[in-house]
Amino acid sequence: MKNAKPLLLIFLFLSFLSLDKGCANLPNVSQIIDEAPTSQNHPQILSSKGLLSPSQSKAIIERLKRSVNPTDILERHTAVVESVTDSPLTKGNKVTLLADGQAAYAAMFSAMEKAKDLINLETFIIEDDDIGRRFADLLLKKKAEGVQVNLIYDSVGSIKTPASFFQRLSDGGIQVVGFNPINPLEAKGQWALTHRDHRKILIIDGTIAIIGGINISEVYSSRPFGRKKTGNTPIHWRDTDIQVEGPAVAEFQKLFLDTWLKQKGPDLSSQNHFPEMKAEGNTLVRVVGSTPGEDNRIPFIIYVSAITFAEHSIHITNSYFIPDDQIVKALVDAAGRGVDVKIILPGISDSKLALYAQRDHYSELLQAGVKIYEHSTSMLHAKTAVVDKVWATVGSTNMDFLSLLNNDEVNAVILSKEFAVEMEKMFARDLADSRQIHRDDWEKRPLPPRVREWFVNLFIQWL
Repeated sequence: MKNAKPLLLIFLFLSFLSLDKGCANLPNVSQIIDEAPTSQNHPQILSSKGLLSPSQSKAIIERLKRSVNPTDILERHTAVVESVTDSPLTKGNKVTLLADGQAAYAAMFSAMEKAKDLINLETFIIEDDDIGRRFADLLLKKKAEGVQVNLIYDSVGSIKTPASFFQRLSDGGIQVVGFNPINPLEAKGQWALTHRDHRKILIIDGTIAIIGGINISEVYSSRPFGRKKTGNTPIHWRDTDIQVEGPAVAEFQKLFLDTWLKQKGPDLSSQNHFPEMKAEGNTLVRVVGSTPGEDNRIPFIIYVSAITFAEHSIHITNSYFIPDDQIVKALVDAAGRGVDVKIILPGISDSKLALYAQRDHYSELLQAGVKIYEHSTSMLHAKTAVVDKVWATVGSTNMDFLSLLNNDEVNAVILSKEFAVEMEKMFARDLADSRQIHRDDWEKRPLPPRVREWFVNLFIQWL
């Protein structure tokens, strides 16, 4: 969500000198793939009782392979991922798809109401509107009941939220941390304004996590999914979250605590952040986070690698699509080898510049056979993908340079035929609310929009 976009663009120029030179480039994924193990006898899978044996892990993957058409996404891709991250592939999870803001908020409020010990909330934006105040009221209520409540919000993402909103939370005993304050004098660590916390994570009692692309704002609940804007009704923001229960929740908790520590938040040692976990389902989940640094852009590596190893279908939904050359090449190559590549992108955006930059990539992709659709009934804000009907990801990572290079992001990778089916159904609903961009029509467009899109794309690393 980029309702602070104009201010952020100004800040980016002012903070140019604060950029860490090590964050200037994305990793070379082709090199990572070449250096990863060429044969993978078994992945490392963690259960609620500990690390599974090689034979147990292999048997799980073999069963999953037999449930779908042959694909390298389950072995070669997994080997690449394990070569770049310490976050384990976890077994025994239950994953619930929350296919829009209303479903996500209902799940969040329900989970928070049931909290007995601890609520950790990390968000890019929390607004002082009806939804934001409902969150604040409930968090204060739970704190009064004896639940420990900890909040991380991004200082740029929540720039329009008055200080009094957060002061009310602090006065009620909630521990509040503003990520990388705009004023460098308020920073408790190394100041870098372009380094933003774009994650959205809610963790309840260490046993339930809700993550995805949804910020805390009433724009996500302005109207039901799929209906068209009428009169003065504000445009609905179409987004996706998931609720995770099981061993994977501990990995989200680690990310939250790492951010809290780096931002020098108050001591949290007295809380039980890691209760004994038990299996809640049968789904395999890997949690991947990113922080600045060329070697830490794990969601980017995972996206490029998954596209590279896809053999049948790639269905992507992304809200700010300003891809680097590696993503474009991977998509072009996939379409060239006969993979069904479909991408749903915004047709309505809160950033015209991002929309122009997005469209500058259409010609090359359409020429290669990639099918492109623009969502027309909502402001599309989801960041999801499903590959070969068995691999899926939901998270906060946009395919733009701010997200890929500078932000803290988090995605969950889900290996499950059943969950992939749900993702495909959601993708089909979004397709029904989108218009396809046809190559012949696109190539006949007048010159001015082409020039505008080309010019804006010169500044893609700032969008």
